Amino acid sequence: MNALMSLLRLPAGQSGSQMKALAGPLLIVMILGMMVLPLPPFLLDLLFTFNIALSIMVLLVAMYTQKPLDFAAFPAVLLFSTLLRLSLNVASTRVVLLEGHSGPDAAGKVIEAFGHFLVGGNFAVGLVVFAILVVINFMVITKGAGRIAEVGARFMLDAMPGKQMAIDADLNAGLIDEDGARKRRAEVSQESDFYGAMDGASKFVRGDAIAGLLIMFINVGAGMVVGMLQHDLDFGTAARNYTLLTIGDGLVAQIPALVISTAAGVIVSRVSNDQDVGQQLTGQLFSDPRVLYLTGGIVGLLGIIPGMPHFAFLLLAGALIWFGMQLAKRKQEQKQETKRGDAQVPAIANENTEATWDDVTLVDPLGMEVGYRLIPLVDRAQDGELLGRIKSIRKKVAQEIGFLVPVVHIRDNLELKPNSYRITMKGVEIGQGEAVPGQWMAINPGQVHGTLPGAPTRDPAFGLPAVWIDSGAKEQAQALGYTVVDASTVVATHLNHLIHLHASELLGRQEVQQLLDRIAKESPKLTEDLVPKTITLTGLQKVLQNLLDESVPIRDMRTILDVIAEHAPKISDPNELTALVRVALGRAIVQQWFPNNADLQVIGLDAGLERVLTQALNAGGGIEPGLAEALQQQAQAAAARQEQLGLDPVLLVPHALRPLMSRFLRRTMPQLKVLSHAEVPDNRSIRITAMIGGAG
Repeated sequence: MNALMSLLRLPAGQSGSQMKALAGPLLIVMILGMMVLPLPPFLLDLLFTFNIALSIMVLLVAMYTQKPLDFAAFPAVLLFSTLLRLSLNVASTRVVLLEGHSGPDAAGKVIEAFGHFLVGGNFAVGLVVFAILVVINFMVITKGAGRIAEVGARFMLDAMPGKQMAIDADLNAGLIDEDGARKRRAEVSQESDFYGAMDGASKFVRGDAIAGLLIMFINVGAGMVVGMLQHDLDFGTAARNYTLLTIGDGLVAQIPALVISTAAGVIVSRVSNDQDVGQQLTGQLFSDPRVLYLTGGIVGLLGIIPGMPHFAFLLLAGALIWFGMQLAKRKQEQKQETKRGDAQVPAIANENTEATWDDVTLVDPLGMEVGYRLIPLVDRAQDGELLGRIKSIRKKVAQEIGFLVPVVHIRDNLELKPNSYRITMKGVEIGQGEAVPGQWMAINPGQVHGTLPGAPTRDPAFGLPAVWIDSGAKEQAQALGYTVVDASTVVATHLNHLIHLHASELLGRQEVQQLLDRIAKESPKLTEDLVPKTITLTGLQKVLQNLLDESVPIRDMRTILDVIAEHAPKISDPNELTALVRVALGRAIVQQWFPNNADLQVIGLDAGLERVLTQALNAGGGIEPGLAEALQQQAQAAAARQEQLGLDPVLLVPHALRPLMSRFLRRTMPQLKVLSHAEVPDNRSIRITAMIGGAG
């Protein structure tokens, strides 16, 4: 009593664990008590009902387990359930023999129901049904499950050394740590113990079936003797009462035994994977619509044979064919969804396959990653308009700068914000921004006369202040002087700007070779003997990259190749060759910044500053820090004045100083272009609108 009180005073968690620990001993004591102590019919009804519920629960748990070790307690459950049935048989036998003379309800309502309702009160039918159940349980299910468990245990023991070696190999290779290896070794040992226990536990079911047969014959014979000799019943009455009670008792015990045996067969006969038995059956048995079509056709042919039950056969045939059509339709939809998913998300390599060179992922020369809300803009299935704009950009860039940039590879990135995107070049981010599908970006070019309601932002391409507005405010924004563009145009403009900005890096050796091949089709003599005899492919690439670095298009390849063919035999420095090519392209360069033969309104250098810079260049040294800082500040001020006048910031310097000034100013002022006097055509007029180094 003191121990019980101390148990009740334990905390909730400890009390629960103590009760679980006591469950096994209490069950054994209850089973032994049922064998020794007499039980009233009402308690027998409860215990028989509990036995049926327990068997159903065990079967369902066996059906829903995915691996045998998920139900490692099954051999012990099998033992306890067998002992429970045998103890119930002993208790019910005692009641049947003591009270059977009083009528068919002497052993409780459950035994009476099984003896009357299930077999119609006919003890001959009951004997046949009982015998069939015993044969099914003993000869089919139990024998098959026992054989599977025996073979499984044998193969598991034979495979143990190989599994242990595989675990050691994975541990030595660093694929798993010591804890993982210990866990896997424990699982291998548990699997071996489980199949060995199942091999022995199946003998319990076989013995239970034999015991059920013997108990039935003993009960019938002993009941007849007790009824006629002790209670003075006639032969017919004694036979009817005791036989029906015995059959009811046997059926009450054999049906749960059959269910438990089925659970044992399910446990040992299933193949372990990530699905339970129900999912395996439905996923594999009804996975191919062709099987359903053929089965329905065969059943339908049988149904039209004269003398066959047409309705049943044709109904089942129609149901099979209809189900096959639904399954085929579902498979087609899944295939289309898979294709769409493959277009958005790159395939993941199987971790179990050996690594090959195909697993080496090369970075994309030009890529774009989008958040999930921007996927409709780049999804072909949804007619994403950004795809068409990107194609147009590549074509436009090819016409403007003179070569075809690589294809833009687009993929989604769940790590980005929903409305964000990032543009990469050779795997490195070169730009990022946000776009809101369904809304418009109102960009402030600097001359608006009003404000707009909306989410403030900045144009990702040029950094101008902007506002995201709804489509209804588009006309109002245009009336106030805003430049209004949709989300696709925002992204496309940003991409176009970055391609022009990094054009020299996108021009690789492959693009240069393709450019030469394109020219060779129309002017074969121009490229003949040029590469690699006159200049290497790398040298030609460097000259073209120098031109693109300073926003000079390379469309006029005839002129470029002519200059290189003339001077490359004597000059090997790509920078000097670039200077000569620029002079030859001077008319196109000037036309790019000053179209329509307009005057060249440029920034000039003070004569004194020119002499200082020329002396520094001839001396082979760089620009002094103090002079460099002053030069940079004045250049920024001059460029700002040019932009205020609506002019492009272009600095005009002597030819010898142009490379030096271009390299110096390009890092901090990429918008300022440096032009040399030698590159200006003779028919163009020059007007200095700002001065660097002078008074103004």
